[in-house]
Amino acid sequence: MVVVINAEGHVLGRLSTYVAKRLLDGEEVVVVNAEKAIITGSRDEVFKRYYDKYKRGKVTNGPFFPKRADLIMKRTVRGMIPFMRSTGRNVYRNLKVYVGVPKEMANADMMKVESATNVWTDKYVTLGEISEHLGSRVR
Repeated sequence: MVVVINAEGHVLGRLSTYVAKRLLDGEEVVVVNAEKAIITGSRDEVFKRYYDKYKRGKVTNGPFFPKRADLIMKRTVRGMIPFMRSTGRNVYRNLKVYVGVPKEMANADMMKVESATNVWTDKYVTLGEISEHLGSRVR
């Protein structure tokens, strides 16, 4: 069974834990509008934290951190599953994340995760703004 989740207005960490649990239960998960997911906190602090993650390591041997919004979301979910084991890698293959809504998903029933939409502050940054700050060309 494929679960399609619209990430618009969802807090990234809360949505990622929900997605990780669904993946570990053996379901396929598709996340659309990844660039509209939000990260709470001061704008400057969030930009600095993600820039430091991106610049960490060496060019030749990493660790590598993505610039694109969809890949940042995949990386966040990857941190919440046992990726270093074969079961975690097999589960990770069932996750698809898209910027925007692809044509084949336009008519699908998209669900919202109620526990991930509770934004208690007006200080937040979207994932699209972070990827733009890191230098991504995909918007």
